[in-house]
Amino acid sequence: MNALTRLLALATLLFAAAVHADPPAGYAFVPYDEGLRQAEASGKKIFLYFGRYGCAWCDKTNKESFSDAGLKQRYSDNYVLVYVDAESGTRLTLPSGERITEMELGARLNVFATPVFLYLEPDGSPILKVPGFKTVQDFRDFDRYVQGGHYRKMKLLEFLAENPA
Repeated sequence: MNALTRLLALATLLFAAAVHADPPAGYAFVPYDEGLRQAEASGKKIFLYFGRYGCAWCDKTNKESFSDAGLKQRYSDNYVLVYVDAESGTRLTLPSGERITEMELGARLNVFATPVFLYLEPDGSPILKVPGFKTVQDFRDFDRYVQGGHYRKMKLLEFLAENPA
């Protein structure tokens, strides 16, 4: 392999590493397929975060909301934390054995912008989907709504009107 070929290979590796979108620092996020297995085993609900490299609203959410220690504790205790890079070609294996990419998963769940946050039952069925930047208080409200089981009997906006923080 000549020097130019090595240089191009190294540049490709560095670029590929740089464009991977990362979940918020300090959280134990796992890939989607692993999250489904953990949720099934533990009975915990799933908090699914769709983000992507270069998403300014993802960065803002990570820095302003997910940096809150209380929120980190609450979500780490209450959910299996799952992160999906919405533009990734990383392959996942669903419980059915089907292999899809993270990008295909986003399309199946109608995620076409980032960030998007989904709350799922342990079996992966949807509870709540909220797009865009969210504050610490928003995430606390969503947690109260989901963990309290209020989604079974009322819409989120009804819950928030009747149960202000």
